Amino acid sequence: MRTQFTVQQESLAQMQVLTKDWQARLERQQAMLAATTKQAEEGLGVLAQRLGYLQANVIRLNALGQRLIVYADLEQGEFDFTHPPAMGGPESRIGEIPKLSDFLATMEQLAQEITDRQQQLRLLETMLLEWDIQQAALPAGRPLHQGWLSSKYGYRTDPFNGRREFHNGVDFAGKAGTKILAVAAGIVTWVGKRSGYGRMVEINHGNGYVTRYAHNRKNLVQVGEHIVKGQVIALMGSSGRSTGPHVHLEVLHEGRTVDPLQFVRAVEDS
Repeated sequence: MRTQFTVQQESLAQMQVLTKDWQARLERQQAMLAATTKQAEEGLGVLAQRLGYLQANVIRLNALGQRLIVYADLEQGEFDFTHPPAMGGPESRIGEIPKLSDFLATMEQLAQEITDRQQQLRLLETMLLEWDIQQAALPAGRPLHQGWLSSKYGYRTDPFNGRREFHNGVDFAGKAGTKILAVAAGIVTWVGKRSGYGRMVEINHGNGYVTRYAHNRKNLVQVGEHIVKGQVIALMGSSGRSTGPHVHLEVLHEGRTVDPLQFVRAVEDS
């Protein structure tokens, strides 16, 4: 015969079984939650990594864009790389939350597109830089800031013997000691005295162009020195076959003299 004590023991045993079952279920749910949390954290880690990669590439693109604006001399307002592009449109009422896998795939595609654009911009930057270097090496402008044209290129009456002779450069007169400037970038190939020229500096600019600056009081550069456009290379004087302080500018192309005024006027008319 079952007593009340026996019934209580059976009920307690059943409760213990149920409790163990609940604990097992709770442990399984906790494990599932931990696994889900881990997957979410891993997904967020991947997203954070890809986002950081994209942000770094966007920063590089912006820097490249700013440099290209400077190289191409474009208006800042026309291509603004400091702000996101202007966009707009009506709000869509129907939207679908993207899946994580689709979202990651879209980010990968965007990353590839950014990489492709970055390579294209770098190529364009290289081309513009080479063009800029070529422009800097092309003779252009006056060899001094203050002075006046005292003799042109071509036939003239020689100031010493009165004969009609060919003048293979142009002369800019000015005050003795005036700074003489390189009209293009290049490498110095001659520094010293030369018959008729007095103290002279010769610069090779590549692409067949050479310039000479003669009758100097003092030369300020050395053979082999790299010269940038506008650099002071000598001081005006009257050395050699000269009637007064001036700089004789010669421009040679492929070994033949050409009229320097075409390069001077190219800058003054621009």
